[in-house]
Amino acid sequence: MSEPTGLRARKKERTRDAIADAAVSLFLEHGFDRVSVNDIAAAAEISKPTLFRYFPTKEDLVLHRFADHQGEAARVVHGRASGIKPVTALRRHFRAALDRFDPVTGLNDHPQVVAFHRLVFTTPSLAGRLTRYQLEDEEALADALGEGIQARLRAAQVLAIQRVLARANWQKIADGRTARDVHPEAVADADQAFNQLR
Repeated sequence: MSEPTGLRARKKERTRDAIADAAVSLFLEHGFDRVSVNDIAAAAEISKPTLFRYFPTKEDLVLHRFADHQGEAARVVHGRASGIKPVTALRRHFRAALDRFDPVTGLNDHPQVVAFHRLVFTTPSLAGRLTRYQLEDEEALADALGEGIQARLRAAQVLAIQRVLARANWQKIADGRTARDVHPEAVADADQAFNQLR
């Protein structure tokens, strides 16, 4: 009997999550550069080739957590209601994420989230790989906004604003403030930044 496709996919996803969770735990405890792929494979109780089937690079073990947000800005523009300008839709989406304390905004004070962001922002290879993801997002957003240099410039501006705001929010929380305390400032900063795009 063959295994149903849905069950197989769920098992594969659970294995992927278990590998990534083991890796991130090790990275947070010992530092990204001090943990080898062999260490991760051993902790996840899998072989090194199996690990690489799920994650082509060591950086992917961390940054796959950003996958849910990959292409998000372009999806917001494509899915906006008629009559809503793209930047207005993006602004509303970011503000709603602030109100949800979404980790992608940097406005989340859960200790694991703060530690995860510290890991990403302070590890050069992870920060570099994250920049590549952001460039892919920028291309997707530019395509959603239209053609030509104006669409590319607008996409770069919007994503730079979101990146700078998220990093500023995270830094305030990393300095010991709570997300609830930072929230009003984060909203005011976002409003000011998006107003500058008009």
